[in-house]
Amino acid sequence: MRQRLLAEGANELSYEIREIVKKAEQLKKLGMRISWENIGDPIQKNHKLPQWIKDVIADLVKSDDVYSYCPSKGMLETRQFLAAQTNAYGGVQISPEDICFFNGLGDAISKAYQFLAHTARVIGPSPAYSTHSSAEAAHAGHEPLTYRLDPDNHWYPDLDDLYNKVKYNPNVVGILIINPDNPTGMVYPLETLQRIIAIAKEFNLFIFADEIYLNITYNGARAYSLAEIIGDVPGISMKGISKELPWPGSRCGWMEYYNRDKDPDFDRFCNVLDNAKMIEVCSTKLPQLAIPKIFGDPRFKTYREATNENIGRRARIIADILHTVPQLTFNETYGAFYNTIIFREGTLKAEQKMKIDNEQARVLVEGWTSQPIPLDKRFVYYLLAAKGVCVVPISSFCSELQGFRVTLLEEKEEVLVQTFTAIRDGIVEYLNS
Repeated sequence: MRQRLLAEGANELSYEIREIVKKAEQLKKLGMRISWENIGDPIQKNHKLPQWIKDVIADLVKSDDVYSYCPSKGMLETRQFLAAQTNAYGGVQISPEDICFFNGLGDAISKAYQFLAHTARVIGPSPAYSTHSSAEAAHAGHEPLTYRLDPDNHWYPDLDDLYNKVKYNPNVVGILIINPDNPTGMVYPLETLQRIIAIAKEFNLFIFADEIYLNITYNGARAYSLAEIIGDVPGISMKGISKELPWPGSRCGWMEYYNRDKDPDFDRFCNVLDNAKMIEVCSTKLPQLAIPKIFGDPRFKTYREATNENIGRRARIIADILHTVPQLTFNETYGAFYNTIIFREGTLKAEQKMKIDNEQARVLVEGWTSQPIPLDKRFVYYLLAAKGVCVVPISSFCSELQGFRVTLLEEKEEVLVQTFTAIRDGIVEYLNS
């Protein structure tokens, strides 16, 4: 071409959560059965929505109005409902004008990083959720900027690492938290959140909070919302219905802007995000109309609590199975529906293998691993071909650690036990080969 087409940072766009599917599909064509532990879709893992929720959506579909455009920022009555929910925390207070809808949080995340100055950086947790880290790195034209989550301390943030990176990097304008965290399942303690907000206040930063899993906690944990603790620091909370309802196919997420009046630059940034949606006309209307009817129904709280309890039970089952492997660093999870399991340093080696019964699959894996790749990705490929379990390597989450992420979503308990027993047996075979 007469000029370069790709922008600096375009090569940073990657999404291993779905990249691994390409490998799994090749094996599936060979007749192999695959257990999909790569992506957080409750519906694909046998979760059934209550009939009353389906009825609410079915009734909305019968209305002619649901097929029309809606206001660019989103339906007013829905934004009023959500603003009232946030204000009920008793912290920062917002109006419906402080809420803007997007076509899922992926759309919101892309827009947010797209309109930051190229020199502005948002520092996020590592292991990092790929949608955030890829978008931030692509906009900046550099590798993602991260602070460390410590697997030897319940995956809590290394606050000294965060503080020093903010202090000595004047390009940092914001701090990202994902609470509860994806991919680790960690729930940020209140004191940790307060310290992060204090760092933001000291260096005049804003807070990005991905709170898509905010109401998915279990086994005694509670996730504190940004709205109730942010004080007068500017911030954006990103929320949606894909995980909590759950309705991932709806592509319905929103941003809530906090303390816009405290910083004119931050206020202009929020205005730009609103304007970006106005150019696109509007976001999905049907799920917006459903939100007040479903979330405002007293049956939803009962349903969500029961669903969380089931996730917590599955977390304990997985812990019982994998705790028996001494070469792993294993933390029980208390939020979201993932667990990140880490191999202890020096455990993985380049010559390790698992027995692969399917000869064609063995040839494929040996081809995939014939080139230099991270050792945890090598393990993941062997687990996929030998045991038929599709997980995601942690090296793909902007981390120097070696391990893999699984979900806690399989609703059929016998299938859950079978899958994680296969993972455990595969680990033992691989490490002893």
